[in-house]
Amino acid sequence: MIPAAQVAKFSAALPFCLSFILIPLVWTGAVLGGWWIALTPLCAWYLFSAIDIAVGLNTENADLDTTEDQLFWYRLLTQVWVPLQALTLFGLVAYVSRATHLNGLEKFGVMFGTGVMTGTVGIVYAHELLHQRNRLERWLGDILLAMVLYSHFRSEHLLVHHRYVGTPRDPVTARYNEGFHRFYPRVLRQSLHSSFRAEAAMLARKNLPWHHRSNPFWRYWALQGAMLALALVLGGWTGLVLFLVQAGVAIWQLEVVNYVEHYGLTRKHLGDGKYEHVLPRHSWNAEHRATNWLMINLQRHSDHHYKPDRRFPLLQTYPKDEAPQLPYGYPVMAIAAMIPPLWRRIMNPRVRAWRRQFYPEIEDWRPYNKAATPLPR
Repeated sequence: MIPAAQVAKFSAALPFCLSFILIPLVWTGAVLGGWWIALTPLCAWYLFSAIDIAVGLNTENADLDTTEDQLFWYRLLTQVWVPLQALTLFGLVAYVSRATHLNGLEKFGVMFGTGVMTGTVGIVYAHELLHQRNRLERWLGDILLAMVLYSHFRSEHLLVHHRYVGTPRDPVTARYNEGFHRFYPRVLRQSLHSSFRAEAAMLARKNLPWHHRSNPFWRYWALQGAMLALALVLGGWTGLVLFLVQAGVAIWQLEVVNYVEHYGLTRKHLGDGKYEHVLPRHSWNAEHRATNWLMINLQRHSDHHYKPDRRFPLLQTYPKDEAPQLPYGYPVMAIAAMIPPLWRRIMNPRVRAWRRQFYPEIEDWRPYNKAATPLPR
């Protein structure tokens, strides 16, 4: 166990700052053009995965008695990212839309790389912020999500995903043998609908209509409208298109990670619409050190679902007899997800082994495969 005094040191938080390297990389691609535009995706997808091989796994856990004050540097890290991403994103919209040294394909490439940044880092930081209880951090999370036009993710994640993960009511739980190319359009459609229904249901329990001013969707729409308007003002119609490109890439980055995190893992139906409690076994875990630096321990996903209120430096990892382990970090697994035969070859045997390990009493998995078990109450 890492003592709280060690966790609190700036040097302990410093490796998580490596994600900030993506900001100068996207600017390098924008200024130099050519093959330089590939720097950002190459770094996010391959460099950190290569470092994983060099530095190995991290199986140490921080002391859970570490206080909020001792997590100062980690909290500052996620909060500082918000203005830096805003300046980078809208600065690039203004710059790239007017850049005469970039052709159309290069402009697309720069914003593709920007979407890798806002998706791989920005949405992950938003995820950390929206799980906090104070208003400032939740607002910062909302601002990050609005920059990629995916504000409803907050409602979907907090009200639907965490409550119903591993059941048919959760759109984000990828089904066994469901390829990403089928999962993606399904989750885009269902997540938007389920998040809105969840907020409307909360208002209904207070005898309020869905259109009451307390519905956060009003905030979501206002923030997203402001982001679109700012892109239009700074870069004209070209800038607006470029903004939409990065948003689309960022959303894809998020959902491919969602696909990886829970593929084929389901909670046991206990009868009568009841399901077992969420346990570490219901998320794929990855102990890879460098990609956890990049994604602020998101790959310790088993503990995140087990204890959603824990800040990222305190997330624990588990042995194989408690949580299923991925063979590689999320970036490599996300690439594999883009190739369904490769994905099935890697993951289907692991899902079947997980079923034998944790649920040997279940003989017929077909209802789970098709999300045909009863909806949770």
